[in-house]
Amino acid sequence: MLTSALGALAFGVAANAQEAADSTSLEEIIVTAERRSVNLQDTPVSVGVVAGDQLRAIQGGGDDIISLSGKVPSFYAETTTGRIFPRFYIRGLGNIDFYLGASQPVSIIQDDVVLEHVVLKSNPVFDVQQVEVLRGPQGSLFGRNTTAGIVKFDTIRPSETFQGRASASYGTYGTTTFDGGIGGPIAGDKLMFRVSALYQHRDDWVDNTFAGTSLDGTVTPRKNAMGGFDEKDARLQILAKPTEQLTVLASAHVRNYEGTSTLFLRNAIKKGSNAVSAPRDSVAYDEAQDNPQAYDTKGASLNVAYDFGGMTLTSISAYETTSGYSRGDTDGGAGANFPVGGVANGFGQSMGQVRDLDQLTQEIRLASNGEDRLKWQVGALYFDSRDTTDFYQRGYFLNTGVAARNPNNWVRLNNLNTSWALFGQVSYKVTDALTITAGARDTYDAKKTRLAKTSLTAAGADTYTGRRFVRLSDEQPSWDLSALYEVNPDLSVYARVAKGFRGPTIQGRSAVFNSDFTTADSETILSWEAGFKSVLLDNSLRLNASAFTYKVSDIQLNGNDANGNGVLFNADEAKAYGMEADAEWRPIANLTLTAGLSLLHSEINDKRVYAQVCALNSVVVCTVKTPTIAIPGAFGTNYFTQIDGQPLPNAPEYNLSFTARYELPVGADGKLFAATDWNKQGYTNFVLYDTAEFYSKGNFEGGLKLGYEGGDGAYEVALFARNITNEKNLKGVIENYMAAVYNEPRIVGIALSAKLR
Repeated sequence: MLTSALGALAFGVAANAQEAADSTSLEEIIVTAERRSVNLQDTPVSVGVVAGDQLRAIQGGGDDIISLSGKVPSFYAETTTGRIFPRFYIRGLGNIDFYLGASQPVSIIQDDVVLEHVVLKSNPVFDVQQVEVLRGPQGSLFGRNTTAGIVKFDTIRPSETFQGRASASYGTYGTTTFDGGIGGPIAGDKLMFRVSALYQHRDDWVDNTFAGTSLDGTVTPRKNAMGGFDEKDARLQILAKPTEQLTVLASAHVRNYEGTSTLFLRNAIKKGSNAVSAPRDSVAYDEAQDNPQAYDTKGASLNVAYDFGGMTLTSISAYETTSGYSRGDTDGGAGANFPVGGVANGFGQSMGQVRDLDQLTQEIRLASNGEDRLKWQVGALYFDSRDTTDFYQRGYFLNTGVAARNPNNWVRLNNLNTSWALFGQVSYKVTDALTITAGARDTYDAKKTRLAKTSLTAAGADTYTGRRFVRLSDEQPSWDLSALYEVNPDLSVYARVAKGFRGPTIQGRSAVFNSDFTTADSETILSWEAGFKSVLLDNSLRLNASAFTYKVSDIQLNGNDANGNGVLFNADEAKAYGMEADAEWRPIANLTLTAGLSLLHSEINDKRVYAQVCALNSVVVCTVKTPTIAIPGAFGTNYFTQIDGQPLPNAPEYNLSFTARYELPVGADGKLFAATDWNKQGYTNFVLYDTAEFYSKGNFEGGLKLGYEGGDGAYEVALFARNITNEKNLKGVIENYMAAVYNEPRIVGIALSAKLR
C-alpha cells in the first residue's frame, strides 16, 4: 500500500510538472510597492521586478549589486570606488559624487529597512526572494530622499516547513560564488528560523608593471597584484508567531569584505575619441599599495506586527554599523610616465576611511486589513546616522613651481544626519473598475558636518581657513495622487503625479586641499506618468508600459574643482521625459522571452552654472565641444564651460534588454535548457559637459547558460558565461588623467544549484 501511495504521489508530481511545462500561461507576480501584497498588474506605479533565481543567475560570475544595471528599464548603476560604493540612477536621476557622505536620490530598502549611507547601500543581496525597482518619487511611503525611486530587496523568510536552496559556481580567475539558505520550524508553526550565507572570491588577475621609486618607496613589477576580492556574509532570521495576532521577525547579519578598489587606467582614452585602448589586465601604479579596500558591517532588525482584526500595527526597528577603508592610485599611473605640457604631472593617491558609522531607524505603521473599498495606512519614521570619516589625499601636482602644495593632506570629519517623517496613504475603490490612491508625507531632514582634525605643517601649524562646522536643515511635504482604471480583466490604465523631496547636502572632503566645505540646498521633483498594464494572448504575454516627464527644481549636482575634488552646487532645474516598457512572453510551451526598453531625454537648464573641465598643468587635455573660459588660479589656469542644455550624467538615452530560455523535457522529471540575456545601452555622458571623449554609445553585454535541471526543479547543473563576448565597455572616467574605468571581464564557469522543499 505504501509503495502504491508513493507511486501515486510521484505520478501526481510528475503530472503537475508536465502540465506546468506544457502550459503557456504566465504566473502572477506579487509586489509590495504600496506596502501591501498586490498583483503587479493592479499597482498604479511603474515597477520593474527581478526574481531571486534571475538575480542569482546574473551574479553567478561573482558580480555584486551593480549587475542589476540595465536589467530593469530606466535603472542604471555604476561605481568608481569598487564594490563598497555603488551609485544608482533611475530615469536619469542619480549622483556622480564619490564622496563617502554623498546623498543619493535613489533609496535602497532591504527587508523594509532603508540603507542611506553609500557603504551600507553596497550590502550584498543573497538568498533573495525578489527585487523591485519602483520608478519615480516614492516619498509618501518609503524612506527619505527618494526623488528618483527605490530599489527594494526582499529576502526569503523563515517558513513553517523545512526548506532550503543553494547555488554555487566556479569560473575564470578562480571566481567562486556560494549563495544559500536553509530553515524551517523550531516549534511547529510558532517558531521558525532561516540561516543564509554568501561567499564570493576572485583571484588577483591584474599585473602592476611599474618599476621604480615612488613616495611609497621602491615598487617592483608584480604579476597578479590586484583585482581580486573576498566577500563573506551571513544572516540569521527567527520568526515567532506566539498567537494568531502577533508576528515577530528578528534578523541579524554580518559582512566581511576585502578586495580591490576601482582601477583607473591612465591615458586609456586618447584625445579626440572615446575609444578605449589600455589593456584591462595591466596597470602601472606607483602608489596606493595595490588599491586595497576592506569593510566590516553588522546589522540587526526587529519587525513586530500585531493584527487587531480590522487593522495591523507594525513596528520596524533597525541598527546598522560599519567601518573600513578604500585606497586608490587616483591618477591611474606613475606621474613621471605621463608628462602634460612637458612636465611630469606628479603623484595622486587617496584614501577614504569610515572609522565608525552607526545608523538607527525606527518605523511605526498602522494599516487597514481586508479587501474593503477603503484602504488606508498611516505611520512615522525616525532616522539617525552618524559617522567619523577620514580622508587622506596626496597632492596631485608635486611639480616644479608648486612645491608649496602639502603632499600629505588629511582630515577627519564628524557627520550627523537626523530625519523624521509622518506619512499616510488612502486608497478608495470608487467603482469596481476605478481606484483612486493618495499619499502624503512631511519630512524633516538635518545634516551636520564638523572638521574634527586636519593635517599640520612641519612646524605644527594648522593652515586650514575654511569653515569647521556646517549645519543645514529643511522640512518639506511630499505627496502623490494616482488613479487605476480596469478597462477589462486583462487591461488596466493608470496615471500618477508625485512630488518628491531630497534634503540639503554637505561636501566636507574639500578640506583636504584647504578648500571650504561645499553645500547644496534641497531639491524637489514634480513627476507625471501614465501607462497601461496588460495580460494578453490567453495569459501568455504580459506587457506593461509607461510614459513619464518630470522637473527637478534646484537640482543637486556635482562637478570637480582644480584638485579633482567633488564640488556640490544647485542648478536651477533639470527636465526629462521618456518611456519604459516590460514584456514577458511564453509563445509556446517551454520557451520564455522577456524584453525591456527605456527611452530618455534629459536636460539641465541653468545658463549661470559653469563646470570645470579636464585641465591638468594649465592644459586642457580633452576635447571640449562648448566654449571654455580661462580663470587664473593659485596653481595654474583653470578652464570652465557652460552646462546649460547638457544631459544628466550617467543617464542612458536608451536601454534595451532581452532574455530567452528554452527547455527541452528529458524523461519524467528533467529537462535540458539554454538561457541567454543581453543588454544594449545608448549614448551616456559621464560628465556635466560635452566632450569628444567622456561618453559611451552602444555598449552591450551578454550572458549564456546551458544545463540540465532534474528532479522537477530540485537540482541543476550548468555551464555559464558572463560578458560572453568579452566586451571592453567604458563605464566611467577620471577627466584630468584621461583615465578609463572598464566593465568586468569575461567569466566562464560551471554552476550547480539545489532546492529542498
